Amino acid sequence: MILSFARKIKSRFKSMAEDEESFPFLKRFKNIFIGRAKTLQDKSIFHKLSLVAFFAWIGLGADGISSSCYGPEEAFRNLQGHPMLAIFVAMGTVFTIFIISSSYSQIIKLFPQGGGGYLVGSKLLSPTIGMISGCALIIDYVLTITISVSSGTDALFSFFPETMHSYKLGVAIVGVCLLILLNLRGVKESVLSLTPIFVVFIVSHVFVIIYAIVIKANDFETVSVETSSQLHASISQLGLWGTLFIILKAYSMGAGTFTGIEAVSNGMPILREPRVKTAKRTMLLMATSLSFIVMGLMIAYALYSVQISPTKTLNAVLFDSVTAKWDPFWSKGFILTTLISEAALLFVAAQTGFIDGPRIMANMAIDKWFPKKFASLSDRLVTMNGVLLMGISAIVMMALSKGSVQLLVVLYSINVFITFSISQLGMVKHWWIERGKLEHWKRKLSVNGIGFVLTFFILISVTVIKFGEGGWITLLITGLFIILAIQIKRHYFKTAVRLNKVRQNALSDMQETLSHLPGYDSHHEPASVKYDPNAKTAIILVSGFGGTGLYTFLRINESFNGIYKNFIFIRVGVINSKIYRGSAELDHFKRSVKDDGSKYVKIVNQFGFYGKSIWTIGTDPVSEVYLIVKRLIPLLPNPTFFGGQLVFSKTFFMSQLLHNHTLFSIQKRFFKFGIPIVIFPIKVK
Repeated sequence: MILSFARKIKSRFKSMAEDEESFPFLKRFKNIFIGRAKTLQDKSIFHKLSLVAFFAWIGLGADGISSSCYGPEEAFRNLQGHPMLAIFVAMGTVFTIFIISSSYSQIIKLFPQGGGGYLVGSKLLSPTIGMISGCALIIDYVLTITISVSSGTDALFSFFPETMHSYKLGVAIVGVCLLILLNLRGVKESVLSLTPIFVVFIVSHVFVIIYAIVIKANDFETVSVETSSQLHASISQLGLWGTLFIILKAYSMGAGTFTGIEAVSNGMPILREPRVKTAKRTMLLMATSLSFIVMGLMIAYALYSVQISPTKTLNAVLFDSVTAKWDPFWSKGFILTTLISEAALLFVAAQTGFIDGPRIMANMAIDKWFPKKFASLSDRLVTMNGVLLMGISAIVMMALSKGSVQLLVVLYSINVFITFSISQLGMVKHWWIERGKLEHWKRKLSVNGIGFVLTFFILISVTVIKFGEGGWITLLITGLFIILAIQIKRHYFKTAVRLNKVRQNALSDMQETLSHLPGYDSHHEPASVKYDPNAKTAIILVSGFGGTGLYTFLRINESFNGIYKNFIFIRVGVINSKIYRGSAELDHFKRSVKDDGSKYVKIVNQFGFYGKSIWTIGTDPVSEVYLIVKRLIPLLPNPTFFGGQLVFSKTFFMSQLLHNHTLFSIQKRFFKFGIPIVIFPIKVK
């Protein structure tokens, strides 16, 4: 249902684009809200749209940094009356942050093209395990958007009277819609617009932590003595294992702190060259800032002996204590600014879901675990389908949960540790296989090995603790998503086998026809044939060199008894997220598109007909074909357009989504301007 709804919305955007010539105001409307189309001919386009480490820290690191708003508090709440043990939890948390960050830095170096946990699982373990990792991350990013926006809305409404709280859900949904619009414009534009919020959060929290520690510097000895005595008291009361259990439980329940660390490895394609260097700088910035804020807040909690309040966040209680001796005007102003920055940063954190979620979908779509349409780009060079699906799914999840942060927290942070564990296990396997061949392999193996032990421990702990509270819902949704991905992959595999059979049959029929032509010699290159102005021209729309194009050419010859002597092939290379990773990939794709057309021309020449190939690349094949056709029609007398369309003997509810019907869209566009087109059905059993 969500996939279908996202497809309908996307079709409305396409309809707007198609009607631009008839209704110019639609083009102006689209340019204002979505932005003007990007041009692929601009050689500096990759440089202009990529992010340097600082902006990547904002766009990809906001999710991790924002977790300091609730991760340390969740851990502190689970210490069950032993607040001084927070120091040990903080130390374990910081250690884990740097271990996970270090392990993902190794993943970045090994997989500079990006893909994160999905690619690591697919390449180093198995494609199916990689798919499980990808599905888990997509669900986690949907929840990232939902919980971030819901938490931010809750924080904002804490400043308003309770009578206005009925509007919270509506405001949260509007917030998601605004983020969808920002991300349809492009990643860099959305990050730039959110930068001031991020900067205010970092500056205010760093100031609070340093100020709190400096003011309480004389109390460090008292705190250390109190921590030591409380540790001994806890051991005497609960025993060593009981005390350790409380520390480990609090450490596990604060696992939300680690979410977002994987974002950099997933978002590699949007980073500035050299990508590996930029990614490592981003990872260092994120790990250092997150560790400083988490450790600083936990120490400040202990220094100020903060008490859990039913009406305020723990950070709000801390800020009240830190500024208690200030002038009331400055105290209230600073607290208000800091808490608003926290609320706003939670909105920024949702940006990670919109950046990385669609990229994982695109990678899975390229590998046919997900509908291929989710790898395509809009004219803003954005994975529009993925952005819409992530946003709509978050809105649905928000409506079902009524924006309850308490429920969403339970659903959150399980899936990310599935991906963490799979990634670490894959890297451990890689270093073990490569042992002795690489320098420092033992150190690298140790980093990922420790990372696997920590993340797998947290995964088991969080799953067991949260399962009965609602964590089973996350696992159920993820399981259903995995089943859907398997069904999609199976369908694409069966279709590929049948299409290959169509191609083989077309080649066989073509060879048989050619063998009966007088003077045909398969050992020599066919001579080029001149254009015959007195003969009819057939213009064939092809998506590549394959069964559909060959089948269409043969059917024209059979159906029209050689009336058509001139054949023009229009080949549009559609840019997707795999191709759009750099100028080298784009140049290679251009050559392959050009070669496809040359193969068709060679075959047409073998039949003794004139052949020509016209090719281009773009994001929207319908618009690109129409631009070519507008230039062609005045040059040719009464040409006829042809194309082949796959027709399945049995259809199912997702068939419209899994296969492109570009030819029908072209037909619809042509009919508006009185251009006829003949479509040959290619039946696939």
